Amino acid sequence: MYTWLAILVVVLVILVVIGYVLWSRSTRSTTTERSGPTDPFHTGDQDSLRGDPRELKAGDIVEIRGDAYTVRGSLRLSEGGWTWSEHLLDDSKGTQVWLGVEEDPDLSLSLWKPLDDADELRPGASKIEVEHRTYRSEESGTASFRSEATTGLDEHGTMQYHDYEGPGGSLLSFEAYGEAGWEASRGEELTRYDVRIYPTAD
Repeated sequence: MYTWLAILVVVLVILVVIGYVLWSRSTRSTTTERSGPTDPFHTGDQDSLRGDPRELKAGDIVEIRGDAYTVRGSLRLSEGGWTWSEHLLDDSKGTQVWLGVEEDPDLSLSLWKPLDDADELRPGASKIEVEHRTYRSEESGTASFRSEATTGLDEHGTMQYHDYEGPGGSLLSFEAYGEAGWEASRGEELTRYDVRIYPTAD
């Protein structure tokens, strides 16, 4: 009788061990499926690592390809249901540039610098030649804007724009705010890895 009892105990122990092993494997499999591998190139992941350009405000520090700038002011623009932002940046030497931030639908970043000696340039043509580069008309329209902090513009108003695209991702834009004349800027597309943001406290 004791022999059968011992055999029964051993069988029960074996069944318990097998059940625990199967349960443990199932739990690990479910956890792996839920967590899954993360995509380091996903925008959300990059926002947590490099700061979110959509949250930029005056006083934040922006590093673009190793050059540090301070956000002096921002323009919040809208046209129909489309919205985007342009941020005025300057560095320790007083150099000023604009950072464009939009979602269409993916996040798009661009760096803009005023085009010198462009008084005679006017938008409208389907193609414009600037310094041996041909830019082709991409889009134009009229948007409303709201100015934050220091931009040199009114608190709100309307602006006209005409954007051109050139070879190798080069950009050309004309903007006219209120009753002012056209101003030309040359731009370039930025990748998410070109920009790092250091937010300041509110």
